[in-house]
Amino acid sequence: MTIRKITLFVSALLAATFAMAQTNGSNSPYSRYGFGLLNDRYSARTTDMAGTGLGSRSGAALNVLNPASYSAIDSLTFLFDAGLTLQNNYLTEGSLKVNARNTSLDYITVGFRLRPRLGFSLGFLPYSTVGYDFSRKNTMQSQAGEVTQTNAYKGDGGLHVAYAGIGWEPLRGLSVGANFGYLWGDIDHSVTSSFSDATISTLRRQYSASLHTYKADFGLQYVQSIGKKHTLTLGLSYGLGHDINRKAFFYDLKSVGNRFVGDTIGAAKAFALPTSFGAGLSWTWNRSLTLSLDYNLQKWADVRMPELSVGADGRYIYNVSKGQLLDRSRFSAGVEYIANEEGLRWRDHVRYRAGFSYASPYVRVNGQDGPKSYIISAGVGLPVNTNYNNRCIVNLGVQYEHVAPGAKTLLKEDYIRFTIGISFNERWFAKWKAQ
Repeated sequence: MTIRKITLFVSALLAATFAMAQTNGSNSPYSRYGFGLLNDRYSARTTDMAGTGLGSRSGAALNVLNPASYSAIDSLTFLFDAGLTLQNNYLTEGSLKVNARNTSLDYITVGFRLRPRLGFSLGFLPYSTVGYDFSRKNTMQSQAGEVTQTNAYKGDGGLHVAYAGIGWEPLRGLSVGANFGYLWGDIDHSVTSSFSDATISTLRRQYSASLHTYKADFGLQYVQSIGKKHTLTLGLSYGLGHDINRKAFFYDLKSVGNRFVGDTIGAAKAFALPTSFGAGLSWTWNRSLTLSLDYNLQKWADVRMPELSVGADGRYIYNVSKGQLLDRSRFSAGVEYIANEEGLRWRDHVRYRAGFSYASPYVRVNGQDGPKSYIISAGVGLPVNTNYNNRCIVNLGVQYEHVAPGAKTLLKEDYIRFTIGISFNERWFAKWKAQ
């Protein structure tokens, strides 16, 4: 029966992975740059705590941020975690204000213990999202008089990761782990220029890439008890950076009748994943109050990306170079409180969470540093009692993000997100005794 349940869950996970790969959680013009908007939401708990988690470990909850935490998974349980986000994005540029809404399925993960001090997890996570559709108009002079040019900018796609991970505790208090994943996705950008003068051909510049590669992340955790009520956990992480042997394509097109024709230029080995480092510290008092601090660094400045330029003969050149992006630093702090984990009342098991984070930009916009991100979040984990167990938790959260541009002339964004997650903690591996 246990094997059958696991098979059903894995099948459902694969089906959901395909469905999630078709969704898009972005309405931001800033997703034009780099790989798009990077995902920092890996579970309801970490999202409610503004992305902290490198020093977090629990036998009843998955923590994908640090695979070393899998070694803490309870020996009798099968964990399932899934979540979605309802997002409102308020965009402001000068006196112009626009509101955009979308919904996205954020993550699906499962985990269970293979043997004592050895845990396993697999799941699906978005890596980045690309999604925008806007236009700008300007006037120009021609022989026929004044002509209005409309530039329509459109982007779609994103990258996704399917992973399998393992966490092992070789020595008491010391755990190591690794996530090995398959990263894939399509990214498409286009700029279409049309004119009020019908005698002028419509022009289109299109950029596209289809990526697939491996992804490897490693983690370490060390737990130290201080007295009977205090516990400190140090967490470290490392993400392997490497080149991606995939081409990027640029299409220089113009309309001829009802179709577009033109030239195609390809750039080989056009992308790379950044090396990343992380460190986190978590302090727990009396299994009730937890305070966490995290720092993450992604070395995007060393990453290869395609770049369009114009040669001396006026022709487009599509090259690959480093230094187009910026190293990204992210600081986060979070707190979680539960009144009494072993209490008899329902309210004893409610989990209250809050957090704050700051992230520096990883992209440049028109030659200037891109926007910084400030996040404030809060949420609750509500236990749901069932006849079988009372360890199912419904997680509800709210998050506010302010995206502050590096220059006053750039676009400002304000996000309000409502997150919904559900965590199943089923006793699939318990042995039943006949009375």
